[in-house]
Parts: sequence; structure tokens; C-alpha cells
Amino acid sequence: MAGTAGTPGTPRVLRAMNDRAALDLLLEHGPLSRTRIGTLTGLSKPTASQLLARLEAAGLVLATGTTEGRPGPSAQLYEVNPSAGHAAGLDVTPRRIRAAVADLTGRTVGHVELPTPGRRAAVPVVQQVTDALDGAVEAAGLSRADIHRLVIGTPGAFDPNTGRLRYASHLPGWHSPTLLDDLAAALGMPFEYENDVNLVALAEQRLGAARGHTDFVLLWNEEGLGAALVLGGRLHRGWTGGAGEVGFLPVPGTPLVRRVTKAGSGGFQELAGSRAVLRLARELGIEDIPRGPCAEAAAALLERAAAAPVDGPRHRLLRTYATRLATGLASLVSVLDPELVVLSGTGLTSGGEALRALVQAELEELAAPRPRLVVGHVRARPVLRGALESALATTRDEVFDTSR
Repeated sequence: MAGTAGTPGTPRVLRAMNDRAALDLLLEHGPLSRTRIGTLTGLSKPTASQLLARLEAAGLVLATGTTEGRPGPSAQLYEVNPSAGHAAGLDVTPRRIRAAVADLTGRTVGHVELPTPGRRAAVPVVQQVTDALDGAVEAAGLSRADIHRLVIGTPGAFDPNTGRLRYASHLPGWHSPTLLDDLAAALGMPFEYENDVNLVALAEQRLGAARGHTDFVLLWNEEGLGAALVLGGRLHRGWTGGAGEVGFLPVPGTPLVRRVTKAGSGGFQELAGSRAVLRLARELGIEDIPRGPCAEAAAALLERAAAAPVDGPRHRLLRTYATRLATGLASLVSVLDPELVVLSGTGLTSGGEALRALVQAELEELAAPRPRLVVGHVRARPVLRGALESALATTRDEVFDTSR
């Protein structure tokens, strides 16, 4: 394969580029034969054979079965060695911490979920993190030394200028100015932190509805409303890490809230958050409103509304909610003009195609740009999946580097 512009074309660099191309193909397609790898990379059979021998000797690929049973002579198949590296992710909310470990292929090999202690509990945040990580590592049959990198997802964002968590006053214990240093000392491994909604966007970009898209907005509604902005293929985090905190966005239809970070909410959250769905249902006289946590009850309501007759109160709930969502989205798309808007979180995905179509129609009435709206594909633990994908990307760069 040809070298990129500005890359010295030394044999070592070219070999490393070919090695990485082959490894990426094995991750994408699964087990491949030497002939198929040669075809996909443009390498000759002898060069492909040398490449695979080199990667096998380095412990990066394994021989796994043959093409027996297919037309033509059987051929040896190769796959990425899943145990060549492991990465971990954490998804933190005020109620619980989820932790998982994935092997180099992205397969989750260990998972644990622990309740988050309340405000009065005397369990330090550092211990909460290490307990969750160690639980997932133990479930995977590994030790902490086997983990190359950890990514922690939380509501809000750590301000890169101060190192303190902002926009998440509801996450007790996470606002210490020394937290990141304390975590670094306790973990003993490279780690990163990221806003939870940004991680969902990464999961959708790599595995879901935003694959192949470099400019999109992801709107999230579960415990709260938030957004992630991907511009030119990269997350836009903002100067203080607060890009996408749309729950604070002033919108028509709600009182103007001042000092929103102290109030904990703003106009758009009040207009279209999960609590707004429950209030709207009561206003419309809908009976049998589900009990339980707010986000779960709202999701159940929207799922029922999406299947309801169009002339009933449940469908009116869906139409009104779609208008409210489009009201906030109109500000975002008017400024950013994205190619795509991904609706994610159970407060949006539970409405399915019916809600998506209503929001699309309303948005086209309220904003000049007309991005395509899609429902997110990554439904199972999307924050945790995004944390693993983020950690794996860096881990693979390190493990797959054969130029050293």
C-alpha cells in the first residue's frame, strides 16, 4: 500500500502501514485467508504471507480454521488475537456505575454494575471507580495489569482549564479539584474521561447510525437532555467542555431561568425532558401513567404512544412532544447545519419511527437547514459501549504499532 503524504517511505514504515491495514481488515471482516488479505490490501501473495507470519510471530494474529466446505481448495484463515490487548470503560450516573472490559476485537469479556452510594455515604469516588473496574476485570478473568487503558464517562464534563467537573451538580463527590490526580495515583494505568453523551456519539459513529458521517448532532434524552456535536469527524467539546449542554438552552414555551447551573436545569430540559413527558401525559388526561424512575416511565409512555391510534390522546402526546423537541433542535441545526441528527436515549428511541417522522416534519417547519433525522442504533448500554470504543481505539494504536 502506498505511503501517505509526508510519511518517509522506508521499508520499516511501509511494513508497519501494511501490517496495520491487514489488522484493520481482520477487525472489520473477521477471519480472512492470505489470498483475501492480499486482494483487499493489494499486496502480492508472497508479501501477504510474510506479513501474516510477522504478525503471528508478534502475537497479533492467530491461525483459526480453514475455508474447508467452500468452493475450491481449502485455505488457512487468520484472525486478530483477541487477548493481545484489553481496554475498560466506566459509565457513571448518580444511581450506579457500570464497568466493562473488552478484548482487542471489541468483544465484552467482563461486566459489573454497582450502585452509586448516596450523598451521605462515606465511599470515596476513587474507591467507587476502582471497585467497579476491579469487578469487571475479575469477571473477565484478568488482572488490572492486563488493561491497557480506561475511559470514564460521566454527565457534565471536566473543564480542561481547571480539571474540575462542571455541569453535573447532581453527581456527588466528583467535584474535588484533586480528583483526576487521585484517580491517576490509584488506577496505575492510562485513563481518560469524557462526557457521557459524547461517548454515545462515538458509539453511533463507529458502530451505529452515524457510520460514514463526519458532521452530525446526537440528541440524547434519558436521565436528562444533552447533545453531542461531531464536526469534521471530531467531537467538538468547547472551551470548558460544555458544548452540547442543551438542557440549559433557553427556548420558547418555558420561563427564562437565570443562573441555570445552580438551578440544575434550563428551558429545553423543562420543555422536553422526561419529566415534561409525564406532565404532558397528565395534562392530556392519559390514564395508567407508568410508575417507577422518571426516565423509564417516560420511555414506556412514548412507546405506547407510538403504537396508539392517531386520533387519541396518546398520539397527541407524541405530536406535542415532537414539537417541543423540534423547538430546541431548531436552534442547534440553525447554527451548525449538520448533515445528520441522531435521536438517542430511551426518551427518544422509545418513540421509534413514529416520533422521528413527527420531529423531522416539525423541524423542517422551524429551521432553514434540513438535516436527516435517524433513530440511534446502539441501544444496549450506549455510554459504556462508547467508552469501550474510545479506549479500544487508543489501545489498538499502541498494540498494533509494529514499527518500533
